[in-house]
Amino acid sequence: MKTLTKTEELAEFCAEAASAPYVTVDTEFLRERTYYSKLCLIQLAIPGKGEENAVLVDPLVDGLSLEPLMELFRNTAVVKVFHAARQDLEIFFVDHGVIPEPLFDTQVAAMVCGFGEQVGYETLVKRIAKQQLDKSSRFTDWSRRPLTEAQKKYALADVTHLRVIYEFLSAKLEETGRAHWVGEELATLTDPETYITRPDEAWLRVRTRSSSPRFLAIVRALAAFREDYAQSRNIPRNRVFKDDALAELASTKPVTMEDLGRSRLLLREARKGPIAEGILEAVKTGQETPKEDLPKVDDSRDQLQVNPALADLLRVLLKAKTESSGVASKLIAPAAELDAIAAGQRDVKALSGWRREVFGADALRLCAGEIALAAKGKSVEVIEI
Repeated sequence: MKTLTKTEELAEFCAEAASAPYVTVDTEFLRERTYYSKLCLIQLAIPGKGEENAVLVDPLVDGLSLEPLMELFRNTAVVKVFHAARQDLEIFFVDHGVIPEPLFDTQVAAMVCGFGEQVGYETLVKRIAKQQLDKSSRFTDWSRRPLTEAQKKYALADVTHLRVIYEFLSAKLEETGRAHWVGEELATLTDPETYITRPDEAWLRVRTRSSSPRFLAIVRALAAFREDYAQSRNIPRNRVFKDDALAELASTKPVTMEDLGRSRLLLREARKGPIAEGILEAVKTGQETPKEDLPKVDDSRDQLQVNPALADLLRVLLKAKTESSGVASKLIAPAAELDAIAAGQRDVKALSGWRREVFGADALRLCAGEIALAAKGKSVEVIEI
C-alpha cells in the first residue's frame, strides 16, 4: 500500500492517471469539531486489480501540494468516479474551488439501475464485486499519524472495489440507455451553488412550528448570526446554539443578558461574551425589520386541493412503473409530488427529464382520463381508453 507524501509523487501518479479512462476517488475527513471538513486522507485508483494502481495521499504532510490532483480533476478526458460524492465534492470545492469533471457517482447510478434508494457502498461491494468489507476502521480518527495498516487497508478498499462497481454500472447504463438519467441527477452535485452556504439563507433549514412573519424575521436574523459566527471561527453551528435554542430565543425575544440567563436551552458559553451580544443584536434586528421585508413562507403546498382518488391511482401507477423499471419509487416521485400532481400542479420533477419517460407521461395521461389501470394477476397494466 503506497502512501504519497510528496508533490512530485502525486504529480507522477496523476500524470499516469491522465491517460486512464477513469480514476476512482474517496476521502477520509473529520467534521465533528469544525464547521468545514478537515481533509485527512485521499484514496485514488486507476484501472487494475487488487491494490494495483491504487494509492493513498496524505494531505496532512507539510509541503504537499494537491494541485496535481486538481489538474486531474479539471481534465475532462478522465472520468472521476465517487460513491455518494457530495461531501467529498464539498471539500474539494471549499478548499480548492474545483469540482471534478466529468463526474460519475456510483450511488446515483445504482439507484437508477435498480439497487434501491441511497444504496450503501458495502452493499454494492457485496452484490457487484462479491467481496466483504472490513468495517473495523470506519470510525477511527483519520487525523492521527501514523495510520495503522488496518486503516490503510480499509481506506484503499474504498477505491479498489469501486473500479469493479463503476465498470459494472457503466456497462449497465449503456445497455439500458439510462446513462443520461444519471447525468440529469448529477446536475445538482456539479453545481457550485450546492456547496455555497449563505448566512442570510440559513433560516430556511430551521424547522419551526410558527409561521408568523415577525417570528420568522427573528429566526432569520439569529440563524444568519449563528452561521456567520460558526464559519468565521470554523466551529460547528450547534456549538454556537442549537435549533431548539434558536426557536426558544425567537419566542422569548430576550433583550438583556439577564434574559439570556433564563433560557432553558442555551449553552453556558452563549450566555455571555460575543455570542450573547450577537444573539441580542439579532433579536433586535428581527424585531425592527420593516413589515415589507418580513420573510414569507410558501404555504401553497399546504393549500393544495388534492383529489384523493386520483392521488391513490397515481400511487398505483407509480408502483407499476417501479416494478417494470426497477427504479426506487421515491427516486421517481415522492409522495408529496404525487399529491401535487393530483392537485393540478405540473411544475414537479416527476413530470420532467428521465422521470417523465418512466412515469410522468403516463401520470399526465391518467390525470387527463386517457388511460386506465387494470389488475392482471399480481401486476397492474395500463389500458388505453
